[in-house]
Amino acid sequence: MAAILRKTLILAGSLHRSFASAAKAAKAKPVKTSTISAVGESIAAKGFLRPHKPYSPPADAAERIRTVAASLQLKSDQLGNLSEKFEFLNACFQELQHGVPNSQVHELRTVSDVIAFYQTAVDTTVPFDALKRIELPENLHIQYEYVRFHPETDTKFDGKTAFPKSSTLVTGLKYRGKYEGHEAKRSWP
Repeated sequence: MAAILRKTLILAGSLHRSFASAAKAAKAKPVKTSTISAVGESIAAKGFLRPHKPYSPPADAAERIRTVAASLQLKSDQLGNLSEKFEFLNACFQELQHGVPNSQVHELRTVSDVIAFYQTAVDTTVPFDALKRIELPENLHIQYEYVRFHPETDTKFDGKTAFPKSSTLVTGLKYRGKYEGHEAKRSWP
């Protein structure tokens, strides 16, 4: 009797495990596949000031790259061999003092791609800073510096604020030395 009971419990346990694993397989979420364009959009959305150095291409950039290709005696316009591609891109870097970012190396498959890369200017100016350089119409004014109220320094309304019980706190470490905070007086505790 005890042997039959043990076999029944073992069988029930194995059935429970098989049903549980089937339920997990049914609940498994599909794997998301990301495309190169989605990754590019994600990086672009994260902001500016990527670690690129500014670069303005020389007028004879294409000619200099073709000279480098001729000096390395490349067999064809294609850059199929990885060691050949590395030598060519390294020689182009030595010639033009502008390196190819790791994220763009896979895009350069031919000498023409490399020429197009080295003829493209790299501007690292943030669009907000670019606004400072353009001439604005008379009716438009951009305030570049942040304005904070402080009762001791603001004399426009004799140091009185529209929000007497609201403090002006500077929470960021970057601006703590630049802007002075103000702790409002509380009437209760």
